[in-house]
Amino acid sequence: MEGGEEGIKETLLNKRYYENCPGCKVDLHKAGQRGLPIKELFTVWAVVLGTALPISSLFPFLYFMIRDFHIAKREEDIGSYAGYVGSAYMLGRALTSVFWGIVADRYGRKPVIIIGTFTVVVFNTLFGLSINFWMAVITRFLLGSLNGLLGPIKAYAAEIFREEYQALGMSTISTAWGIGLIIGPALGGFLAQPAEKYPAIFSKDSLFGRFPYFLPCLCISLFSLVVAIGSFWLPETLHIHDSEMSPQDSYKALEAASDTKEGNESIPKENLFKNWALMSSIILYCIFALHDMAYSEIFSLWAVSPRKFGGLNYSTADVGEVLSFSGFGLLVFQLFLYPLVAKYFGPIVTARLAGVLSIPLLASYPYIAMLSGITLSVVINFASMMKNALSISIITGLFILQNNAVDQRQRGAANGLAMTGMSFFKALGPAGGGALFSWAQKRLDASFLPGNQVVFFVLNLIEAIGLLLTFKPFLVVRQNS
Repeated sequence: MEGGEEGIKETLLNKRYYENCPGCKVDLHKAGQRGLPIKELFTVWAVVLGTALPISSLFPFLYFMIRDFHIAKREEDIGSYAGYVGSAYMLGRALTSVFWGIVADRYGRKPVIIIGTFTVVVFNTLFGLSINFWMAVITRFLLGSLNGLLGPIKAYAAEIFREEYQALGMSTISTAWGIGLIIGPALGGFLAQPAEKYPAIFSKDSLFGRFPYFLPCLCISLFSLVVAIGSFWLPETLHIHDSEMSPQDSYKALEAASDTKEGNESIPKENLFKNWALMSSIILYCIFALHDMAYSEIFSLWAVSPRKFGGLNYSTADVGEVLSFSGFGLLVFQLFLYPLVAKYFGPIVTARLAGVLSIPLLASYPYIAMLSGITLSVVINFASMMKNALSISIITGLFILQNNAVDQRQRGAANGLAMTGMSFFKALGPAGGGALFSWAQKRLDASFLPGNQVVFFVLNLIEAIGLLLTFKPFLVVRQNS
């Protein structure tokens, strides 16, 4: 409605009772805001990075952690146990994401963000101090179930920015998420087992010598502590209108607010399960999330496994170097190349192109393991960078489709629903990937797809299914009026 922004601004300025609504204060701030919202972009980036870092920081050292727990009877079984630990986080998040989305819609985005970041501080630290397999599984499960901020932070980003910067806000989330999933393993690779790598600094009798996987967890927890403390100063974006308003004033205020997509409680909320534009994008998101999480688990296990099993025989530091290079390449791609490609092709076509290119890339991985020396280093770094850039292209497009499929007042619940489905499939990723990897190591002499060839074939099969579902009639895109 024409003049909607001026109407809400005038209402906020003239009605004293309206000052108690935090969402309306944010709307007023946005109405007078000019220029790029650097502060808000950095805030969203830091929160997402803090929750993304612990998710995959364990992948470079998980193989060695499981080995040190002495729970696997055979070397080939380590991958299966590693998969259970990797899945525990996502299983916990799958069980509670809708709950946290409802909490964010009812009580605000800010409380969920604060609880989520403090959860990382406590349980990521305890994971680094794990003394056995079950302690590792339980701490990862609690970390996932109590950290429910990823869905609400996407709703928060859609509300804290002016309309012209909302796409940038969503891109900031996917960028921070992608960078976190790269920097996390890099930290895990460089900082795990410090007494072995840096004996001049860390002795074997020190805390970090007795708990060789504590240092990377501690560094991530300290970063999350800073983010958690800073989150107390975040502005709340949820609209909470006081009951003390007279019926006439309440009607006028809500009428003005609806012009800025604040939402009107008198309009019945849509059944999210009947919103196929939302559900089709969530299903696609789940499929690609399963693929990405399985790939992350498999890549690290494959890189550190011995050459006799078709691996690269890399150390945790070697894996960290590869993932650090990938992270830098991903940052460059997301900041400079992806916006141009997405603007020209659109998010859906960009996702399709990324899916098509991923298939031959993954098919080449078993043959990359045949290389050695500088050739192997160059090729694996380039392949890892390409794979992560293609994955983030798909995820960013799906973020945009999901948030465009619902109104603002249902974004928390919609993103919670997306997180539940995605987390469940991501829980299957490490467990399935670890089991598949262990099975592949036991069939090195098979006549059809021997060894690791079957692993990357299955990954490509999942990618191909997701690619096919990006077309009509399955995928429906909501047309904004």
